[in-house]
Amino acid sequence: MTKNSYFYAFIVVFLAGLSWSFGAVVVRHMHEANLYVFQYLFYRGFSIAFILLLYLLIKEGLNFYKNFFKIGISGILGGIFLATAFTGFIYSITITTAAVTLFMLAAMPFIAAIFGYFILGEILNRSTFIAMIIAFIGVCVMIINDSISGTVLGALLGFLSATGFALYTVTIRWKPETPKFTTVVLAGLFCSFFSFLLLDFSFEPFTSMPIKNSYLSLLHGLFVATGLILYSLGARYLPSAELALLSLMEVVGGVIWVWIPIFGINEAPGLTVLIGGLIITIAVVYHGYSTKSKNYPVTQ
Repeated sequence: MTKNSYFYAFIVVFLAGLSWSFGAVVVRHMHEANLYVFQYLFYRGFSIAFILLLYLLIKEGLNFYKNFFKIGISGILGGIFLATAFTGFIYSITITTAAVTLFMLAAMPFIAAIFGYFILGEILNRSTFIAMIIAFIGVCVMIINDSISGTVLGALLGFLSATGFALYTVTIRWKPETPKFTTVVLAGLFCSFFSFLLLDFSFEPFTSMPIKNSYLSLLHGLFVATGLILYSLGARYLPSAELALLSLMEVVGGVIWVWIPIFGINEAPGLTVLIGGLIITIAVVYHGYSTKSKNYPVTQ
């Protein structure tokens, strides 16, 4: 791998995390987002699926549909797990602070390591185990003081979202030849279908949803899909340790965007949330540098 390839990969993966980080801002600008969760999931799922299908069409031409014949059981399971993660995220962030939700997502690599150990037989090394313990302490600190309404339930739903992402990651490792983008397209379609199902296959609930919320839901799908495309472009040039570190941009950036006044939200996280989030961040950074020191090979 050349120096230019590494720099290119670093930049695009960093931009992927930056794109994802604006999701919290989008949700916070929705009017009474907790009342329109399923409508939101429908629009966002459709947006993600449409953008990725358009990308596949541009990248692979009219033969892009052949990817769907290669999905298999791992792709279907991956789509279900990712759809679960999408659902857990919106439910979590609508009942607690963005910081709680995002810092819970930061624990995802460690959850994936646990599932990878038990399901795929992957080695759980000492540095990963230590990082997992540190992250668990951070989670406990975040929810130990339930002074913020919905902190515990929001954290649990954030954990559900992180678990969904972790299981999605395991399905990718299980069958790495499965087309990644088609799995994400499935996840978007699953979200849209099940949301529509729970809305009794009726368009009437969409008429009560503010038009602003509809546009913001589509915009969030754009941020998610753009991040996934950028991430895929750079991931093949970077070791997993650095990918984990760069993914912190979504967490840290998301917390900052809803905190600073420039976006008109000014959602200041509580002290225990900040301390717990800092502990989780330390765990991820420690895990990243510990893994990097082992010099895992990078795909050329």
